[in-house]
Amino acid sequence: MKLFPDSALVQLEFDKIKELLVEHCKSEFAKKKADDLRIHTKKEFIQTELQQTYEYKLLQQNGQYFPNDYVLNLSKDLRLLSIPGAVLTGEQFVQIRKLAVGIQSVFRWFDNERRTAYPALTKVIADSYYEKAILAMLDEVLDEHGNVKDNASEDLQKIRLSLCKKRNELRRVFERVISRLNKAGYAADIEEGFSNGRRVVAVFSEYKRQIKGILHGESDTRKTAYIEPEETIELNNDIFSLENEESREIQRILRKLTSDLSVYADLLKTYHTIVGEYDFIRGKARLAIDMNGEFPAIVDAAHIELINAYHPLLYLYNKKSGKNTISLSLTLNDKNRILVISGPNAGGKTVTLKTIGLLQIMMQSGLLVPASADSRMGIFKQLMIHIGDTQSIEFELSTYSSHLKNMKHFMEVANGKTLFFIDELGSGSDPNLGGAFAEVIMEELARKHSFGVVTTHYLNLKVMANKVPGIINGAMAFDEQSLMPLYKLIIGKPGSSYTFSIAERIGLSGDLIKKARQLVDEDHFRLDKLLNATEQDLRQVEKKEQDLHKLLKENERLKKEMTRVIDQERHRQEVELLKQQNKITEDRIAYLKDMERKMKQILLEWRKAEDKSEPLKQMHNLLFKKKDQVVTNKLAKKVEGKYQEVTSEIVVGAKVKLKKNYQVGSVKEIRGKRAIVQVGLLPMSVDLSDLVVVEERSAED
Repeated sequence: MKLFPDSALVQLEFDKIKELLVEHCKSEFAKKKADDLRIHTKKEFIQTELQQTYEYKLLQQNGQYFPNDYVLNLSKDLRLLSIPGAVLTGEQFVQIRKLAVGIQSVFRWFDNERRTAYPALTKVIADSYYEKAILAMLDEVLDEHGNVKDNASEDLQKIRLSLCKKRNELRRVFERVISRLNKAGYAADIEEGFSNGRRVVAVFSEYKRQIKGILHGESDTRKTAYIEPEETIELNNDIFSLENEESREIQRILRKLTSDLSVYADLLKTYHTIVGEYDFIRGKARLAIDMNGEFPAIVDAAHIELINAYHPLLYLYNKKSGKNTISLSLTLNDKNRILVISGPNAGGKTVTLKTIGLLQIMMQSGLLVPASADSRMGIFKQLMIHIGDTQSIEFELSTYSSHLKNMKHFMEVANGKTLFFIDELGSGSDPNLGGAFAEVIMEELARKHSFGVVTTHYLNLKVMANKVPGIINGAMAFDEQSLMPLYKLIIGKPGSSYTFSIAERIGLSGDLIKKARQLVDEDHFRLDKLLNATEQDLRQVEKKEQDLHKLLKENERLKKEMTRVIDQERHRQEVELLKQQNKITEDRIAYLKDMERKMKQILLEWRKAEDKSEPLKQMHNLLFKKKDQVVTNKLAKKVEGKYQEVTSEIVVGAKVKLKKNYQVGSVKEIRGKRAIVQVGLLPMSVDLSDLVVVEERSAED
């Protein structure tokens, strides 16, 4: 992205965002990348970096582990690995082994399921692979502390075996010497020590000539002498020689290991980059969590649609102070490209302007922005800004001359992919003349289809907005009763500067204020007063709208609650109906079992009886009961006890009994051969043939 002037990022305080990001990074790779943060103009790059940060943010918020614990800064070591003839130390190989283990964990973490769930994070390792031979080569030669193993080579194994034998022999001989000297009373309190890697005995200085051997030195007090006994000289020489052989063999092994591993130097550098990339992504995710950053929709066009957006630095400051941060929402598109913000001083115009610019830079740098995830942000290829006094001593330019010089650059360079910010357009000159030039500048930037935000106090700019295509008004809300700014952006209307109201707030003499009002052009004063009134009326309308919205939400909640209660009651009635149907089925099964028992009894009697007519009569009575026979189940008895059947026609409003399950309800509607019967809260559709009209029995019955 092209920036104007060179200090644009500093003016938008993007340098402070980078400092916060650097603090969240652990590795030198990630810190350097954060410090040199690139601002992209290609959608695919921006989308990938935002998606990576968003996916890692989800991991952090869900408490999921990602294997990037190691903080490795191995750039110098890996460069050394690529140099022919170089030798890495055991400690350096330990760090390289940690890198290999870390990469192994990363590749294992990305199983098929996670590769699908986190596609953007997977892209970091997409062009690489895990080489298990690296760990095998290191583990074959070195232990976990970076020491060369005994079996790293046959020669080293033989040398260390010989060393072990010689050291044991030296220990036994030395112990005999110490014992002899102790008996003679020659040995000092410390008895023994080492000098230049050779084992020596400590004796009192007055006896040093009584002992055969090599004098290695004396203590500072001259009371103790250090002597290498004659018996151990040859053994010490042998051990010294073997230790030199061991050192040379270890050096040879490490040189060979360095040479063998140099084949994978480029792959290890890739691993180091991967670990650094994940550290960088983690830093961006942690920064996003701190400032409540979200992933907006990215549009490959000039477009800004911010919903509930915050200035990130102001949000962090207020969060520490326990204060609330007021959000802003605005849309700049092909139809409305330039926003003119007016309102009182210290009302938040410049902060609003900086918020929009800073969030745009953050998004195009791959950082999640503190705004609603429903926001939509486009891509701009150049950003220009003019904030505050840019007077140039070097070129002997006044404030207004410098202002015009910058505006000249804006008009010459701006295009449809430009996002510009101008604070106090036209200030520094005669209000009438400065306002005229400001109108010309605005019209030219609008003609070039540039996008931008302008703050002003000029009435002529407030008037021209909404008249010139592409330019809209905005105002910072102000409470005229309390005479305090509300720091809230209102789109679609200009704002008053509240000059006289603020003068009253600070206690300026009423006579002076009255005199100043008389000096102001009447139309100018009337317009400013109209803006005051309009803004206050709009605030009242907004308050009423908020109250109405709350009532609608409460109404919706009550509606849902009522629907839930009705659903519960309907469910209860259905369950009760099923229970009754099941009860009827149980009674029917009991009746059939009783019938079976009686039939078997009659059959036995029929076989025994000579006169078959009596059993046949019993069977006939049992099988062919009259239809008006009293029902024996409990539910039927209960209904029969409360209601009696009547021979009336089924009409709307009549009480009816369902023949199948003995439920009683009222007829709500008749549709041909079917009726809608209300049983409790549950309406049912029933054939007319399955209904019989009933009425409640009187108390006398």
